[in-house]
Amino acid sequence: MRYTALKRGVFMAYSDAQKEATARYNKKTYDRIEIKVRKGQKEKIVQYAARQGKSTTQFIVELIEKEMRSKK
Repeated sequence: MRYTALKRGVFMAYSDAQKEATARYNKKTYDRIEIKVRKGQKEKIVQYAARQGKSTTQFIVELIEKEMRSKK
């Protein structure tokens, strides 16, 4: 049995089967994009997104979508 954080200080047990099922779902449902940033830049982005109340992924995706809408 493994544990995953639901939120700060709160953990929930999950099995290897659940982990594998989640990985299969994510692979089927989402595309992945990898970006490279200079050392130290990642932490700045993560912290900035958190201050906005967003995950890093949500923050980046919203910026991309906003830019794409403005260029139509």
